[in-house]
Amino acid sequence: MGSKNKLKRFKENETFDNVFQPTRDELVNQEYPLKGHWRSAFFKNDNPLVLELGCGKGEYSVALAQKYPDKNFIGIDIKGARFWRGAKTAVEEQISNVAFLRTQIELIEHAFAKNEVDEIWITFPDPQIKYKRTKHRLTNAQFLERYKAILKPEGIVNLKTDSEFMHGYTLGLLHGAGHEVLYANHDVYKQEGSPEEVTGIQTFYEMQYLEQQKPITYIRFKIK
Repeated sequence: MGSKNKLKRFKENETFDNVFQPTRDELVNQEYPLKGHWRSAFFKNDNPLVLELGCGKGEYSVALAQKYPDKNFIGIDIKGARFWRGAKTAVEEQISNVAFLRTQIELIEHAFAKNEVDEIWITFPDPQIKYKRTKHRLTNAQFLERYKAILKPEGIVNLKTDSEFMHGYTLGLLHGAGHEVLYANHDVYKQEGSPEEVTGIQTFYEMQYLEQQKPITYIRFKIK
């Protein structure tokens, strides 16, 4: 994507009322006004709040919002030029139960309050295979602690990935730490009875993986 195109998208993001782009300072050193108030201040309802972390183009967040109008969705990514697509679609199609937050996932505790979030989706994250990069792996112990800090006690986390490595790493970590694995499958499209929200929505990259016959893995779990 050319820098001209990126700038155009950044500019357009600023005009969307479903896009929030706080600075690091606003999140870390000040009390972010929407923290604890996403339902009342933006969505104007009491419906469950669901986050998609590393939402990319935002297509999964938008599709979930269309599928579940009685839930609120927020796609989170540091790359605003990517989720511009999802935000624009939501504006054009008047999908009012989805928003986008531009921030680093490490800062989510500053954007959401304790017990504010009902569910988290992590879709096709970078597996960060090299040992030195484990601190960036979105299901490592530190990230799970961050999720626990904002999830309700019965809150759910979903991991959907094409990486067998990430699937195995996460399962091992969950079992080792005594977290509750509700469902795990290393090839959701081959297995009968896979959850519909997992197989019924496909991202652009997921379709490419399926064409290459790469298995798509899925874990649903609770953090204890």
